[in-house]
Amino acid sequence: MRSKLIAFVFVAIAAARPVGDPADRVRAKLQQLQNGKAAAGSTVIFTSSELNSYARSELPVAIPQGVRQPRLELAEAAATGYALIDFLRIQRSQGSNVPWLLARLIEGERSVKVVTRIVSGSGQATVYLERVEIGGIAVSGGALDFIIHEFFLPLYPDAKINQPFALGENIDRIEVHATAAKVIMRR
Repeated sequence: MRSKLIAFVFVAIAAARPVGDPADRVRAKLQQLQNGKAAAGSTVIFTSSELNSYARSELPVAIPQGVRQPRLELAEAAATGYALIDFLRIQRSQGSNVPWLLARLIEGERSVKVVTRIVSGSGQATVYLERVEIGGIAVSGGALDFIIHEFFLPLYPDAKINQPFALGENIDRIEVHATAAKVIMRR
């Protein structure tokens, strides 16, 4: 009898545990949103751990060389991304011929921190770039514009920085909190 009770407890625990890899759960949720399968008025929640797992899984696909150890921290209406980045490796992996002087300036792996603020409502969102640090040094002005145009936008040409963009069919808003990002569907 005792062994049956223990087996039942293990089965109950296994059934209660979320199925699959956290990155796979994010993929399934994204597909649900993209296919218009999320119910009106519902909320789709992406936990911080799911988002980090997804970033670790997808980043090597999007950027095969030059980025390691991505990490995301959420806060109220904000997100901070961290990674180790070798800008020269990224450029070279894309087939870019980098001038010698520029190559000397950007070669080597650096810790990068990007702080954003997210504002969202009425089917739109805006991601404001609040701060960028490379190797602990704040980057702004022309240097930041150069990094965005030479490294970020070639990888993500449709990205909108400091500009509103449509969220997609039936999505009202995205709320970002310390432990999760919530996609709120229109009623």
